Amino acid sequence: MNRFLIAAAAGIFILGGCMETKQSDELIDKAAEGVKSMTAQVSEIVKGETLSHEKNGYGQGVNVDEQNRPTGALDFNAKYGSLGALAINEDDKRIELTFDQGYENGYTEKILDTLKEKNVRATFFLVGDYAEKNPELIKRMIEDGHILGNHTQSHPSMPTLSAEEIKSEIGTLHDYVKKHYGYEMKTLRPPMGEFSEFSLSETAKAGYTTKLWSFAYKDWLTDDQPDPEYARQKLIDGAHEGAIYLLHSVSSTNAQVLGDVIDGIREKGFEFYELK
Repeated sequence: MNRFLIAAAAGIFILGGCMETKQSDELIDKAAEGVKSMTAQVSEIVKGETLSHEKNGYGQGVNVDEQNRPTGALDFNAKYGSLGALAINEDDKRIELTFDQGYENGYTEKILDTLKEKNVRATFFLVGDYAEKNPELIKRMIEDGHILGNHTQSHPSMPTLSAEEIKSEIGTLHDYVKKHYGYEMKTLRPPMGEFSEFSLSETAKAGYTTKLWSFAYKDWLTDDQPDPEYARQKLIDGAHEGAIYLLHSVSSTNAQVLGDVIDGIREKGFEFYELK
C-alpha cells in the first residue's frame, strides 16, 4: 500500500507492460526518498528549527486605511498571526487600553481610579521587578477586574534568547504571579517590541499570545512629558476599531488626561472593554 501511494504521489501509472518493473521500482524509490526528505523538512518546521531568528523591531507606522487602522498593525497580523501574535483586534470593534509597567512612578493609583470611574478594563504588562515590589497595586488591578500581562522577568530582547532562555523569562514571572497573586497570565508583550519568528513561536509554545499594539506615542520619558492638550487630542484622534493602545503608567501626562481621553473616544462612537 505504501509503495502504491508513493507511486501515485509521484504521478506514476504502471499499465500492463508499458513500463519495465526495474524502471518503476527505481522511480518509486526516488519518490520515497522525496517523501522522506519532505517529512524531515516539515518536522523541522514544526520544531521551529527553520523559523527565522532575525530580530525585528515593531512599530505601527503612520499609514492608515479608510477606517483609520494602521496598516502596519494589519500587516503584522497577516504575517505573524499563525504564530499566535497580533497587533490589532480585527475581530472586535472595542478599544483596548494597555499599560506597560516597567517601574512605579506614583501614577498607577490615579490611573486605576480613573479606569474604575469610567468603567474601563485595561491590561497591565508587568516585569518581574514590578511584580515583586508593588503587591498592593497588583492586588488592586486584579480586584478591580483588570488583566495582568507578562512583560518578561528581566525585560530582555526576546530574539536574542535561546528557547530555554525564552521559556525561563516567561515562566519565572508566570510562576511568581500565580504563586503570590493566584493569577495565571496568558498574554505577553515582548520588551521594546522586539521579536523574531522563533521567539514568537516559542512564546506560543509556552501557552501565551503575543500582543503588540496599534497605537503608541512618546509618553515614557519622565523628564520630557508631552503637553497634556497635545496628548489628549492625539490619543482621541488615534481611535480606530479594534485598537490596542500602548501607554506607560510612568507618564504624568497619561494620568492627567486619561479620563478626558476615554470620554472623547466614546463621543466618537467607540467603546472600551468594561470592568467585570
